[in-house]
Amino acid sequence: MTLIELRDLTRSFPGPPEVQALKAVNLSIDEGDYVSIVGPSGSGKSTMLNILGLLDRPTVGEYRIDDVVTGLLDEDERARVRAQRIGFVFQAFHLMPRRTVLDNVLMPMLYSGIPRDEREDRARRTLERVGLGHRLGFLPTTLSGGERQRVAVARAVVSTPSILLADEPTGNLDQATSGEVMSLFDDLRADGLTLVVITHDPAVAARAERRVRITDGRVTEEA
Repeated sequence: MTLIELRDLTRSFPGPPEVQALKAVNLSIDEGDYVSIVGPSGSGKSTMLNILGLLDRPTVGEYRIDDVVTGLLDEDERARVRAQRIGFVFQAFHLMPRRTVLDNVLMPMLYSGIPRDEREDRARRTLERVGLGHRLGFLPTTLSGGERQRVAVARAVVSTPSILLADEPTGNLDQATSGEVMSLFDDLRADGLTLVVITHDPAVAARAERRVRITDGRVTEEA
């Protein structure tokens, strides 16, 4: 079943000169797919992430999630879809340094419609799953880089999104820790989560079943 579909999608930024960051992109991603998006700096990867995450709108073309035309949604509706359907993991973790690990994972559920009495139990179970059940009361500043990224993954998936978007998720990690985080992604995918990982790391890209390359704003699928 098709979950994500981009149809003749272009994103332009005004100049002079005008810059087309994405050019007539056509891409379909099925439910449960594991896709890596690779390309050089400035190729359009970040623009693609922002479009997929409903953080930006295409200039022309169409983006559908579950056959819903996202261009017809107002900002409140887009925020609701983002909170309920999409999880984000970033290179820089973006954790709240003065809030505990548990508080960081509780935060997204404030906006996802999950009843209050379910939130803490769900957060604890999710942190147990990523191997951090013993770190609930710790501050992010006391954790290793790998632990912080696992907190970020727990925060991204605690609301049970359909899609996980990861932007250079191993960019701040050493090779061994990167492998641990990517193994966690493999487990999430095995549970049916749709994964889209933007990366410059060939080893990370190779973990995905599908590899999409962006070059000068144009998308091609690698064999």
